[in-house]
Amino acid sequence: MTTADQMPSLRRRTSTKWRSYADDVLPMFIAEMDFPTPPPVKAALEAAVANNDTGYAATADRGAATAYADFAAARWGWRPDPERIMYTTDVTVVIVESLRRLIRPGDGVILTPPVYAPFYALVAEAGGHPVEVPLQDDGAAYRLDLAGIDAALAAGARAVLLCNPHNPLGLVHSREELAELARIVEKHGAHVVSDEIHAPLTHHGVTFTPYLSVSQEARGHGVAAASGSKAFNLAGLKAAMFVVDSEPMAEWLRSVPDAVSYRTGIMGLLATREGFLHCTEWLDRTVEVIQANIDLLERELAAKLPQVTLRRGRATYLAWLDMRALGWGEDPAAHAVEHARVALSSGPTFGTGGAGFARMNLACAPETIVEAVDRLRAAAEN
Repeated sequence: MTTADQMPSLRRRTSTKWRSYADDVLPMFIAEMDFPTPPPVKAALEAAVANNDTGYAATADRGAATAYADFAAARWGWRPDPERIMYTTDVTVVIVESLRRLIRPGDGVILTPPVYAPFYALVAEAGGHPVEVPLQDDGAAYRLDLAGIDAALAAGARAVLLCNPHNPLGLVHSREELAELARIVEKHGAHVVSDEIHAPLTHHGVTFTPYLSVSQEARGHGVAAASGSKAFNLAGLKAAMFVVDSEPMAEWLRSVPDAVSYRTGIMGLLATREGFLHCTEWLDRTVEVIQANIDLLERELAAKLPQVTLRRGRATYLAWLDMRALGWGEDPAAHAVEHARVALSSGPTFGTGGAGFARMNLACAPETIVEAVDRLRAAAEN
């Protein structure tokens, strides 16, 4: 069973999650796990340090790419060619470097808010401007607005930055929706960059569909951003992958400067290989814990804070909380950290549809969730 580190141990960590707030704040904002490093990853890293193997990453080595491809084949029925995978530092670099080469300066890039907040800055860094096509929301479920995406592409946008699975909602797009998206994008001669960093954290009983697997059209114009950093909690080790699945896109990928790959961390590459190769049982147990934590949060909110509702997703360890009924304004996370000493991610930063919402990280001990809800209830009562 995967269990979180104890709070005194967590407080000794030096990552952003544990150094952004005072010690009386529960940090439940940034997407980082409180669980221990998977044992095979930890052993491999310790062995590398003992061998003084801390130099530059051998980016020609196909070990991590092959491990990811085999994982994708086993989990999702799709195996990209490891020779069509290029390493870099993290998924945000995949996104920026891809968009720089797929759009012209000033071109529109479609985002589907509420969506991962840094997407807006990444599009700007790549020279584009964000074009919002908000997700459709009937109050019970979200889905892509395919007609809106079609219209935005017709109006001149040149790419779609897809979040698959979707952060912060945990939305897992269906194969049918993705195939239709690919048809629309192909019709307009545009491209898709699909951020699939949370894909390994798809919940049990749910089918994840890689964008590049849905059609030849998708493979002809798409690039996926993949990493083990969320699945195995490796963000600080710095390794991610450009993944393409057609010869035209492979030729395009070969145009990316070698320096983009040279920045990959050797420890990140080693940990990525070990994670996808030897930590699948650990991952399965971790997803079970995450799903149990989501169940717990639902029960706690229903019993103690029914004004807050959970928009339950089907992937990730992130919970999207509708806090509008509390009357804490457009950014309830700001009120929560000041008055409840619980740090959540700010809903408005996720774009249109985020006002009155907040994101909570549930990759933690059950006791942390219970305490967070207790603190939020006390703040609401006072």
